[in-house]
Amino acid sequence: MTRFHVYFTRLCFSVNISLVNIKSFEKLNLPDAPGVYFWKRAGKILYIGRATSLYDRVRSYFSPDIISTRGSRITDMVFKADSIEWLKTDSVLEAMIAEANLIKKHRPEYNVKEKDDKSWNYVVITRDEFPLVLTVRGRTLGLERQKKGLKIRASFGPFTNGSALREALKIIRKMFPFIDKASLIKHTNTFYRQIGLAPDTTSVEARLEYKKNIERILLFFGGKKQRLCKTLEKEMDEYAKVKEFEKAAAIKHKLFALNHIQDVSLIKENKENAKVFSKPDSGYDGTSPTPDFRIEAYDIAHMSGKESVGVMTVVCDGEAAKDEYRKFKLSPGVGNNDTASLREVIERRLNHSEWRFPGLMVMDGGRGQLNLAQKVLKEHNLTIPVVSVVKNDRHNPIDILGDAGLADKHKKAILLANSESHRFAVAYHRKLRRIRD
Repeated sequence: MTRFHVYFTRLCFSVNISLVNIKSFEKLNLPDAPGVYFWKRAGKILYIGRATSLYDRVRSYFSPDIISTRGSRITDMVFKADSIEWLKTDSVLEAMIAEANLIKKHRPEYNVKEKDDKSWNYVVITRDEFPLVLTVRGRTLGLERQKKGLKIRASFGPFTNGSALREALKIIRKMFPFIDKASLIKHTNTFYRQIGLAPDTTSVEARLEYKKNIERILLFFGGKKQRLCKTLEKEMDEYAKVKEFEKAAAIKHKLFALNHIQDVSLIKENKENAKVFSKPDSGYDGTSPTPDFRIEAYDIAHMSGKESVGVMTVVCDGEAAKDEYRKFKLSPGVGNNDTASLREVIERRLNHSEWRFPGLMVMDGGRGQLNLAQKVLKEHNLTIPVVSVVKNDRHNPIDILGDAGLADKHKKAILLANSESHRFAVAYHRKLRRIRD
């Protein structure tokens, strides 16, 4: 019989569990609301995640086929845990920021295991006269500081999902316009100002307002929304007292936006991420229609084993999704071993649990590459279909090995993804060679 108890702290609920099954989940009484959840053992946090719906997200861990849908690491974590806690937030955006701050604070074992934290994203605010708001990968944060003289006032993260972070910054930027690298460029700065995404810094008053915006962004990313709202309310009252009603109205608008955050894009992102471990398109027979069919293609490039790189390109519903392309600088030890290189790329891709899994993987090569990919997927308890594109001496495709039904159904998209992966890999390899030379 499952034993459990519930207690309430200021904003956080906790439930002790002794058996991982759907009956114990139903007794948790989780809200259908955004928030952050914690898997714990003997008071120690094992894993932190965020959710659009705490109810739906946590329920997915109690699936009877958890091993095949979540993977061995998360399954191990679930069966070790003896309690679940959760923190309800007002929006998905706030859940995302809370998750980043809490992962940074606690560094839970299974968050670190699940992903190389050097590939996580951070939001950086500089110490310039007009501070920049930037997104920087963990692996390059130190290099940016050393080589480019980046003076950092504050950094926030890690954010485990790059595309979700970009959507979050769009929401924040509409409330508090800021300067990033794109809007810093002289010929684009005017455009960004005109559409209200970058501030006017030409007057003393505008500069002071921008400094206020930076302080507001610091508070928001620091998880201090209530303090930010109180600060804005105070400013609004002060403007009203001196009859500067236009400025008071502008702050009132920001307050309304803060309290009614429209994070539809983040809700969509979270729904897609909920499919990550559920083999989203696996089992697809190549004949029945499926929306948003995702194909990932992989390729390797090197020069006699030097500057070895791998890439992943993505095609969704027959169109290249270039914002989801990924580069992998490979370990020097692999040399010119294409098989070892391909294994490293696939394994590193699979470690990114926040990326939605594809309905089909495409390898560049023959039967050896096809068999290797299938072997790696089997080792990770995943059943994603794989095909490989065979080329002639001129690097033109002559055959597609693997599932004949999928190959025929998605031939055009498979060849597009493969062509893009070759182009992208060669371009990345040449870039590294230029840097080396």
